[in-house]
Amino acid sequence: MSATAGLVLRIATRSDLPALHRVIESAYRGDSAKQGWTHEADILFDTRTDIATLDAVVADPCSRLILAEQDGMPIGCVQISDRGEGTAYLGLLCIQPALQACGLGKHLIAEAEAQSRAIFGAMHMTMSVIEQRVELIAYYQRRGYAPTGRRLDFPVPLDPPLYMTELAKALA
Repeated sequence: MSATAGLVLRIATRSDLPALHRVIESAYRGDSAKQGWTHEADILFDTRTDIATLDAVVADPCSRLILAEQDGMPIGCVQISDRGEGTAYLGLLCIQPALQACGLGKHLIAEAEAQSRAIFGAMHMTMSVIEQRVELIAYYQRRGYAPTGRRLDFPVPLDPPLYMTELAKALA
């Protein structure tokens, strides 16, 4: 059976957040994240997010949290945000570690792009990736995203500091 069999992509609601939060944390941090190919567990050791932050995303009319689920259970998500002037931002893309590298991320990215065009009228999508995550930057480049040349500060001050590489793509 295909990893995408029974895949449902929809806008997350507040009631989805407790279960989705567990998926996000398991995909980004801790030993569970190391089961997948894309994680921050070797770079960052705090929590990735919290339910209050996710709740603010769900409540924000300029953002959407797209939920991926199979058999009624969350397995991943992606956040899109309207940045104005025809630009949307893609962030918080994650897939449950045991299901990574099965093509689910491609489906979430395609849905994020489609929803950004439909909801926000976006013509461009941007994102930022921790610059040490070269394999993830390469993954996005295979999806049509290109480095803009902008180097951004990581949103949380650290010692030593981390930086983000900005990527962008024109949406068809």
